[in-house]
Amino acid sequence: MKNHLKLAGLTMCLALTGPGMVQADRHDGDGRHDGRHGAAQMRLGFDEIDTDGDGRITPDEMAGRMQARFEGADSNGDGLLSHEELVTRMMERRAERMGAYADHMIDRHDADDDGQLGPQEMQGHRSGTMMDRIDADGDGAVSRAELDAWHSERADRHHGMKGHHADE
Repeated sequence: MKNHLKLAGLTMCLALTGPGMVQADRHDGDGRHDGRHGAAQMRLGFDEIDTDGDGRITPDEMAGRMQARFEGADSNGDGLLSHEELVTRMMERRAERMGAYADHMIDRHDADDDGQLGPQEMQGHRSGTMMDRIDADGDGAVSRAELDAWHSERADRHHGMKGHHADE
């Protein structure tokens, strides 16, 4: 029973925190996102919860984190999360993730460092155009079968990557 409560607590903490909250605002001197991702973000999330800095998250630390996140989502302070408060928090998390992804896209593709992406920058990083990659028979046009095959290949690669990561 105790493990179920811990698992429920961790789940609630992650639900209220979400990946967007694990990220720290890391920007370089010109205000652009510095591009650090992944393990560093998870480390920051761990460090936020591990309040005594001993390298372990205790049930008390997890409970404190959950309480803080709950209170942050409880905008009217009534001790309950309404439908509207939950939706608001979910939308905030989505906006944070979208903002981080937009920063990543600009970091990766902004060839002239103006903080914006033009059509050439959006396409310039790839070898060949989207049409070239999908046009399997090279006739200069994409058929329904070629598009379906391309979608299928992408789905297979995506599912294969998920399975690969799950085994690590």
